[in-house]
Amino acid sequence: MNAPITFHENARRVVANPVLRASFRGAMDFLMAKRAAQFPDLDAFEALRTQGEAIRQYSLARLPDLLEQLEANLTRNGIQVHWAETPKEACQIIIDITRKAGGDLVVKGKSMVSEEVELNHALEAAGIGALESDMGEYIVQLAGEKPSHIIMPAIHKTKEEIARLFAEKVPGVAYTDSVDELIQIGRRVLREKFRDTKVGLSGVNVAIAETGTLCLVENEGNGRMCTTVPEVHIAITGIEKVVEKLEHLPPLMALLTRSATGQAITTYFNWISSPRREGELDGPKEVHLVLLDNGRSQMYTDERLRATLQCIRCGACMNHCPVYTRIGGHAYGTTYPGPIGKMVSPHMLGLDATKDLVTASSLCGACGEVCPVKIPIPDILMQLRRQSQGTAGGIQLPAAGSGRRPLQSMAFKLWAGLYARPLLYRIFGFFATRLRGLTPKWQGAWTNSRAPLRPAAQTLHERMRLSTTRD
Repeated sequence: MNAPITFHENARRVVANPVLRASFRGAMDFLMAKRAAQFPDLDAFEALRTQGEAIRQYSLARLPDLLEQLEANLTRNGIQVHWAETPKEACQIIIDITRKAGGDLVVKGKSMVSEEVELNHALEAAGIGALESDMGEYIVQLAGEKPSHIIMPAIHKTKEEIARLFAEKVPGVAYTDSVDELIQIGRRVLREKFRDTKVGLSGVNVAIAETGTLCLVENEGNGRMCTTVPEVHIAITGIEKVVEKLEHLPPLMALLTRSATGQAITTYFNWISSPRREGELDGPKEVHLVLLDNGRSQMYTDERLRATLQCIRCGACMNHCPVYTRIGGHAYGTTYPGPIGKMVSPHMLGLDATKDLVTASSLCGACGEVCPVKIPIPDILMQLRRQSQGTAGGIQLPAAGSGRRPLQSMAFKLWAGLYARPLLYRIFGFFATRLRGLTPKWQGAWTNSRAPLRPAAQTLHERMRLSTTRD
């Protein structure tokens, strides 16, 4: 059983930090504006969303077959495929490959799945170093933190904080808050490591079954360095990131890059189909792909939750979420924060650890409206809430019902009973209005920032009767 995530405590701490809240608010407004500028024609955007949704649903409908086809074609191309059911298995596979290659350091491109399995900690425990080469990931690694956003890991930090961090952690670096100089410092440190390491690791945005191709999009070029300079390249991804055909890729990439960073296309678009071939001067001698389950089969089994796997990890739902934009990613205590995190984390960590996350939503629907592949996020969150309360039918998640509180359940049952019986409801209303002065001033979390709820002096029925009498 995983330890419960202290979401409410984390959120209160962030809400009490006005600097952090202002920083997140400004960053999210910026990202929302950039995304909106990329989709000026709403009709065209809806058509593209519908196409993206259809591609992802088609791919998921054929997922078992596509995974077998992907493995066969990758193997034919010379890429070694490994299957991991759990984070522990995935980490051990990568450790074994690294040791076999004689490596003592893994230089990593951006990969949220490697964060999901906590690869850095596993490598360190095995005596192998891990160095993040994505600038945002490098910053949070130096700070000993987790990413706070799946696209921009260090979005919670100001340039002054980064400047102090570099001056403290990077040998021979003086304090400077010039963004250009900070980027150059990071590049200089990382380029030296690229030349020396034997193993590079990356994520995968999309895997194409019919060609056995791994696609990776990025803006910094560090991903390309990780996949070409070291002798061994290891890619890791979830089992859901597969499509059947090459023609399925362009619509998804058009949605991903515009929704994530407000770009028509990212700076680098990498296609990896094999290790270095005979006669080629560069590229890795070995390429490995680790396909991770970690709760994804559980999502796939339940048709009401399967749409979660449509996600292309763009982060748009987070950028538009009124909860995330006020508290940021670290408050969630999970690898994937925001709406997407609330959907996937219960499968990865269990409802016992994440029961507070599924209710950390206003259900305003903004996340579902901006999702580029039309995941019905509010509907899925409601289903997970029912699972948490133990009231959902069908397939049950582990620790279903762990969010159920006996007193709260009794109160709702009592209310349902009163509401279903008109006579009892009117008797309740009569006494509630007459005894309104006894309403407690403290009403749980509601009164932390709101006035106490208090019955009106008259019920609606009484006011209507009085109005009719006057007329």
